[in-house]
Amino acid sequence: MDDFIIAGKRYSSRLLVGTGKYKDFNETRTAIEASGAQIITVAIRRTNIGQSPSEPNLLDILPPTQYTLLPNTAGCYTADEAIRTLRLARELLDGHSLVKLEVLGDAKTLFPNVVETIRAAEILVKENFQVMVYTSDDPIVAKQLEEIGCVAIMPLASLIGSGMGILNPWNLQIIIDNTQVPVLVDAGVGTASDAAIAMELGCDGILTNTAIACAQNPILMAQAMRKAVEAGREAYLAGRMAKKLYSASPSSPAEGILPAQAK
Repeated sequence: MDDFIIAGKRYSSRLLVGTGKYKDFNETRTAIEASGAQIITVAIRRTNIGQSPSEPNLLDILPPTQYTLLPNTAGCYTADEAIRTLRLARELLDGHSLVKLEVLGDAKTLFPNVVETIRAAEILVKENFQVMVYTSDDPIVAKQLEEIGCVAIMPLASLIGSGMGILNPWNLQIIIDNTQVPVLVDAGVGTASDAAIAMELGCDGILTNTAIACAQNPILMAQAMRKAVEAGREAYLAGRMAKKLYSASPSSPAEGILPAQAK
């Protein structure tokens, strides 16, 4: 599959995965290995990457030498909270600049607060963070975030953790068609077919956590997601056949067919 470039760095996998909700660190590591993902998101406010020396450290099982860590601001409800969180992440990770920004609007839906998201993005970009940003599927907001200087736009497919799949493919298509930086579906993917559909639309990648971690067999689901992202990308590059309403077309050519024998 063709390579995927984020903030100037080349990756072979277009599947990004999270590290939350697994039963233990061993399952986390095994599932991520099965997914083939190279970029791993880490919720700084919920996961120890050095801020709690007495607790197990995620970096022991997912070392930065093998994976690109993507610190995120899950659980932040204001721009100021998100900015402080990512400044801490940069300090803990020795100047690491690639981050995922998300500023939530409320605790029930986890829908993004786009006003606070835009404000945080403006400040973080000025501080030389490379910002991948979680947002709504509003094409105007997506374009604003690109113009601010975000390195990737990450619209939701449906609510975080809902598993409802892609509820508005039309808005996603508009964002994809009008954005010059990578577009990745973030939130709402429930199973492999959701990932494949997003990739067939032309998304550059998929970020998922709950769909893998909360599957009955997370390792098997991780493998399925990897294959779905690859298949969806190949289908997009291949270019699907045109849809023909009320018009059938035989799969084999009709020319040269022998006439039916009269009885």
